[in-house]
Amino acid sequence: MPFSHLFNHPVRLLAPMEGLTDPLMRRILTQIAHDLGSPYDWSVSEFIRVTHYPLPAHVFYKYVPELHTDGKTDSGTPIHVQLLGNNPETMAQSATVACHLGAKAIDLNFGCPAKTVNNHKGGSVLLDEPDTLYQIISAVRHAVPAHIPVSAKIRLGYNDTNKMHDIGQAVKAGGASWLTIHARTKAQGYKPPAYWDKIAPFTTLGLPIIANGEIWNATHAHDCTRQANTPHLMLGRGAVTRPDLIATLDNPTNTLSWQALICHQIAFLNDATDNQHGLIGRYKQWLGMLTKGYTEADKLWNIVKKQKDKTHIISLLQDALTH
Repeated sequence: MPFSHLFNHPVRLLAPMEGLTDPLMRRILTQIAHDLGSPYDWSVSEFIRVTHYPLPAHVFYKYVPELHTDGKTDSGTPIHVQLLGNNPETMAQSATVACHLGAKAIDLNFGCPAKTVNNHKGGSVLLDEPDTLYQIISAVRHAVPAHIPVSAKIRLGYNDTNKMHDIGQAVKAGGASWLTIHARTKAQGYKPPAYWDKIAPFTTLGLPIIANGEIWNATHAHDCTRQANTPHLMLGRGAVTRPDLIATLDNPTNTLSWQALICHQIAFLNDATDNQHGLIGRYKQWLGMLTKGYTEADKLWNIVKKQKDKTHIISLLQDALTH
């Protein structure tokens, strides 16, 4: 396998999460991981929707501004560009544009469970059509330069797991460089548990397999790798609620204190985006998730959720630094 060198060690990835791991959140989370001495091997962008026409450069720059900086975050974490669509030709043409702009790799989304996406024949609904998966992966693989990896991200199935074998064969035959699997079907959504053991059969494909889903702490990570029979992990919501999750997988004492995390929250709020109102909403979303990882976040959340002024929120965080 031409990309086997990327998997000489257990890889740790930051998941693409629609509306959550945008460029700002990627920058913050990859910086924390880097500072803790446990950088992500790479992160995958939120999906970029491909419909009737190949995507122009400005769309890629909007979703993956890291393309302006050698395809990496400020801390040096590579960002792979994820595409979502159902037309092999336009997916291939869009992937070619992304590679021309400097994309390190192309990831194809066949796992999104969102109803609006599925209703437009995108994401996980395509798991019911293994031949379509094959056609898309194959078209993209043949279109982009050979030195650029093409990977796929799937769930275990759409309504059930009956087509797991066919899905796996389609991914392999299409020429995917590796496969990431969220250990639930579309119908199971994000409701616990994740069925990590269902990933294990895919490891016979001869491709690197990356496990994903319901990994909130180091114990979950170890259980997942054992049941899924793969050492490779993609961390999602657990990495947002505990930004030090990646560091604790190998060293439980390598944690990020709440005080240290406050500095990163302030950095988040100081982002120069044109949509400052939206920035406040996204911060509140993050803070709400942090309450599941840090007991100290509860008190702050109960105050901040009612606030609309960014300057006041930053002041509250600064006060928390000194108490």
